[in-house]
Amino acid sequence: MPELIPHAPDNPEFARVVEVRQIRDLPGFDFNVAPDPAEAAAIARLLGAQAVRKLRFAGRLTPIAKGGWRLDAMLGATVVQACVVSLEPVTTRIDEPVRRSLLPAAAATAAEVVVSPEDDDEIEPLRDRIDLGRIATEALALALPAYPRKAGATLAVVDGGAEDPGGAPADAPRPFAALAALRAKLDPGDA
Repeated sequence: MPELIPHAPDNPEFARVVEVRQIRDLPGFDFNVAPDPAEAAAIARLLGAQAVRKLRFAGRLTPIAKGGWRLDAMLGATVVQACVVSLEPVTTRIDEPVRRSLLPAAAATAAEVVVSPEDDDEIEPLRDRIDLGRIATEALALALPAYPRKAGATLAVVDGGAEDPGGAPADAPRPFAALAALRAKLDPGDA
């Protein structure tokens, strides 16, 4: 059985690489990968998250016509992000199917490759190596909420008028008023 390579120069966070030459003659290749704690921390930094508590990417690579491979997998992850309103931690659970068609360059541009609109997969170029960790990280990045929000978090509405933006007390310092006065002093023609 082919070994997954845990290092790739273009993916220092979470590489799990299989060389296509090692699986070329197999009827399929099953995989089940997860990052170690250091890799999970690197993925969290890459995604701008507070933590990646769990991540598992499991599925199968199956050969398809024209020398390509089809990836069918499930991505499971628990990620902690900062709430866009309160900055409190928001935990998101991701359970997503991931499908990719990996095709040699000549087959990917050929007219006979038909992808059904019902298929939820992407066509990617097939190279000498398939990085399952990179595919998992990309799928996770796409599945995470762009603006995570803690349940019940709301923006505080302050009752302030045009003369009192933000509801500041009348005697509060106004830095922009001071800047306007300084500008008027320095250049009286613009005032």
